[in-house]
Amino acid sequence: MLSPDAPQAHVDAARSALVDETGVGDWLGVGTEAAGPGDATVVTHYFKAEKPGYVGWHWAVTLAVLPEGAPTVDEVVLLPGVEAITAPAWVPYRERLQPGDLSPGDLLPVSDEDPRLVPTYSFGDDPLDSDAKAQIRQVATDLGLGRVRTLSPEGLDQAAERWWHGPAGPEAPIAQSAPHPCSTCGFLLRLSGSLAQTFGVCANRDANDDGRVVAFSHGCGAHSEVRLARKHEPVPVPEPVVDDLTPELLETF
Repeated sequence: MLSPDAPQAHVDAARSALVDETGVGDWLGVGTEAAGPGDATVVTHYFKAEKPGYVGWHWAVTLAVLPEGAPTVDEVVLLPGVEAITAPAWVPYRERLQPGDLSPGDLLPVSDEDPRLVPTYSFGDDPLDSDAKAQIRQVATDLGLGRVRTLSPEGLDQAAERWWHGPAGPEAPIAQSAPHPCSTCGFLLRLSGSLAQTFGVCANRDANDDGRVVAFSHGCGAHSEVRLARKHEPVPVPEPVVDDLTPELLETF
């Protein structure tokens, strides 16, 4: 908490430390930081910052104050206040990536401890250390077993939740107005495994979700069994009439 009172000599000493800085405004107060050895104390004087682009910031000058002698300047910093404009909190690069951010040639390694994956030779917690994991990978490669890791129950749950609440789930606006669900569409390719009862892949080239995973309860207007009502059918075009009337033919009338 800042105190509105301080010896003027101390305030002047703190201000003199800012003589080479620009945009030093009024003195705002002083705060006690800590007690030093003997009767010495450490205090910080605050001055309003009037630098362009630093609205809400203030200068902080920390002094070591002795009972006798002039105070000593320990530190001079520019600090943000409550109303200061500051940079947003730093977010690690891995957490900033969004679907669609990867470009050709980009690599996005998956950690060995990623909870979404488990080794194909076990289910649940992996009891092997890193050296044993390397040996198992080599054996799996030599035997042609294919994938070293597969989806864990947690990974499956996350994928199912993401797909269900995404644009290809039952809550999508296009699904709300669809005439029939994807589960009855002839263009639906079924998945295998534990998600086979809930999701499939759309194979209709005319649909928005062609080549994407869709929920059985999703739907769109490109359903294989959709039929147009009579009022929606195109108006039939009449047979064309060829005008074969000539001046010579007119004279016969």
